[in-house]
Amino acid sequence: MIEQNLPAPGAPDIEIARAAKMTPILPLAEKTLGIPAEALVPYGHFKAKLSLEYIDEIKGRPNGKLVLVTAVTPTPAGEGKTTTSVGLNDGLNRIGVKSMVCLREPSLGPCFGMKGGAAGGGRAQVLPMEDINLHFNGDFHAITSAHSLISAMLDNHMQWGNELDIDPRRITWRRVVDMNDRVLRNIVIGMGGPTQGVVRQDGFDITVASEIMAIFCLATDLKDLQKRIGDIILGQTHAKKPVTVRDIGADGAVTVLLKDAFQPNLVQSIEHNLAFIHGGPFANIAHGCNSVVATQTALKMADVVVTEAGFGADLGAEKFLDIKCRQSGLRPDAVVLVATVRAMKMQGGVAKGDLSEPNAAAVAEGGVNLQRHIQNMKKFGVQPVVALNHFVHDTADEVAEIQKICDSEGVQMCLSKHWAEGGAGAEDLAKAVKGILDGPKPDVTLMYSDDMKLKAKVEAVAKEIYRADGVTFSGEASSAIRKIEKMGFGHLPICIAKTQSSFSTDAKKLGATSNHTVEVREATLNAGAGFVVMVCGTIMRMPGLPRHPAALDIGLDEDGQIVGLA
Repeated sequence: MIEQNLPAPGAPDIEIARAAKMTPILPLAEKTLGIPAEALVPYGHFKAKLSLEYIDEIKGRPNGKLVLVTAVTPTPAGEGKTTTSVGLNDGLNRIGVKSMVCLREPSLGPCFGMKGGAAGGGRAQVLPMEDINLHFNGDFHAITSAHSLISAMLDNHMQWGNELDIDPRRITWRRVVDMNDRVLRNIVIGMGGPTQGVVRQDGFDITVASEIMAIFCLATDLKDLQKRIGDIILGQTHAKKPVTVRDIGADGAVTVLLKDAFQPNLVQSIEHNLAFIHGGPFANIAHGCNSVVATQTALKMADVVVTEAGFGADLGAEKFLDIKCRQSGLRPDAVVLVATVRAMKMQGGVAKGDLSEPNAAAVAEGGVNLQRHIQNMKKFGVQPVVALNHFVHDTADEVAEIQKICDSEGVQMCLSKHWAEGGAGAEDLAKAVKGILDGPKPDVTLMYSDDMKLKAKVEAVAKEIYRADGVTFSGEASSAIRKIEKMGFGHLPICIAKTQSSFSTDAKKLGATSNHTVEVREATLNAGAGFVVMVCGTIMRMPGLPRHPAALDIGLDEDGQIVGLA
């Protein structure tokens, strides 16, 4: 390992990342995982894509073991799920386990909006941090372009005679852009006369909510990718027959646009441990997992693979299990549930500005959120390890309150200091995870069966995971569900789009709220991705920028260095 001379803990993430010395990716990949140089497509010295030909070559190898990292309900204080995933991977390698981490790619929308980057933090980061957070290897641009090609070919088909007799009033396919831009949620296109296209209502979602993104992350190979793309339903004819991407002849060209992007991206952590970063659907409006091809490939190359699922366990872990695992056949061998004292304080009603003040009582009150997530994971047949992501202001009394909760639920808690100490600070967590992996494989169960009705699937998640009293469906949602089931898609899993900030559909309800109602206002069939999206409450598939977006603080200094990138 190269000797690192890093800034003291507490320095901005970007300064730590810049000070870290990276190893050229080709020799690192060959030395650590035996990947030959010819199997990699370099994107500069420190990033590469793994060729699909090599992935085919190693498919016959046995699988390693899979560790899922999930978290408590997110708060503005930050929980550090990606940071913990990177730190755990560093810790596992540090104790002699050949491990690899699989993460999602960041969207430009949150980077310039409110959430910031997604390359970890402190001394548990993946590098090159600036590249990963800004454009990376162009995958999101490829996905946006692929989605846009479908949109253009759909409208072009109607412009030149509309041979399929597509009804412009029944088109369900929307456009996408990888930026938070609320004014594009609802638009009218085709204005300006006959040569400008067919006038109709349209709108934009953010790229991470695109069905192309979902397909990209669930497909197993290029053949499966094209088949799924062809299955996308764009709308209906005047006779109410579904129209697919295959019907307008776009599936081949779209697959071509995605061919290079479909190769997983290989990078490294500060401690020179390898990571795949590939795909990036949000968990509040999509299924929140990195690509299946990256996860399955990593399992062929490493003894242990650490992967994360977006936002809290009620969204990310549920969708990881009920969608990604259901479709791919994957099952986690261990689950890590990330929590922080700061998050429990906020769940207990403490304002963000007061989090540095000791308040064990608030931790105890807000700790019901952690308890709920532990109980939910047990419903899937897994006994999670709680990783308490340590912050410098945490007191012994506050940590003791978290320990009490874990003891009461019979789960192990590990105080993890990877943010400040890197892999060395995650050794205890790594040993705890290894202990679980060395034991019997858990009997993972899913939340609902394929043969249940779509509404019953929503009710199962709402009542068992969100602890709602019931579910209401708008007239529009009920009508859409009936049509989806009549078309023969009632067997598909559901992808609930709701606020990430609460177990309920009301972002202001903290803790472990119950006795609430989940309101489903829309139901959308993603036939190519293989799930039905249930839009709940006020959640939008195109976010907006906050009053003070992060973009206001991002720029270049006098030396041409990026500043303000969190």
